[in-house]
Amino acid sequence: MSGPLSFDDEPEQRDRPEPPVERKPDVPPPAKPPGMSRYGWWFGVLVFGILVYIGLNTLNNSGGGSRGIAAGRQLPPFAVPLAASKLNGDANVATRKGEGSSGARPACSVRGPNVLNECQLVAGAPSAIAFLATRGGDCTKQLDVLERARARFPQVRFAAVAIRGNRNDLRSDIRKHGWQFPVGYDHDGAVANLYDVAVCPTVTFAYPGGRAMHTTLGLLDTPKLDATLRDLIAGSEKRGWRPPR
Repeated sequence: MSGPLSFDDEPEQRDRPEPPVERKPDVPPPAKPPGMSRYGWWFGVLVFGILVYIGLNTLNNSGGGSRGIAAGRQLPPFAVPLAASKLNGDANVATRKGEGSSGARPACSVRGPNVLNECQLVAGAPSAIAFLATRGGDCTKQLDVLERARARFPQVRFAAVAIRGNRNDLRSDIRKHGWQFPVGYDHDGAVANLYDVAVCPTVTFAYPGGRAMHTTLGLLDTPKLDATLRDLIAGSEKRGWRPPR
């Protein structure tokens, strides 16, 4: 089916093939401005191409165009299908009933065994949500680091959201790496836009109830992740949360 999730659960459906990429007709290069030498014109084109390349790589690797969810901000609600399930549908990011393309129902109310629901995740416990792309090497490494941290920090709820990409490849990665935390599938990129994700991996840490503590950009190794999780637990306890006994 298409459109945002607006149900508690949905019968299993076969995955749809990825839509073909629309090919655009070749566009001839712009005419050389009058009075400019051929060398000068091509030099200008070369410089422009280099600047575009640098800009794109800066955005994708260093996060210059994005800082993710700011500390102190309430995490926006979302509901997405679990990647390993057969549930199909775009992300629901609605905050109230009847928000059209965002969702017919509030995202917090869309729950079920095959749904990753942000409201459900953050309720009553500190959480860490990682955002990844299936083709990002550092992204899969980050999820491996998170998986190993689960045993050391059972008080924290871990989850991941995969942004677009091939769902079957993602399922294969989940099986291959043995990730036991829920991995959602953001088919249309709505959650990535909502969380201002432009760097892979991005990890958002939140106190119980969904107030952001910190967002990290780029790969976190085990010592840095452990230190952040300890800060998250300590900050949660200062806010009155107590781990279950």
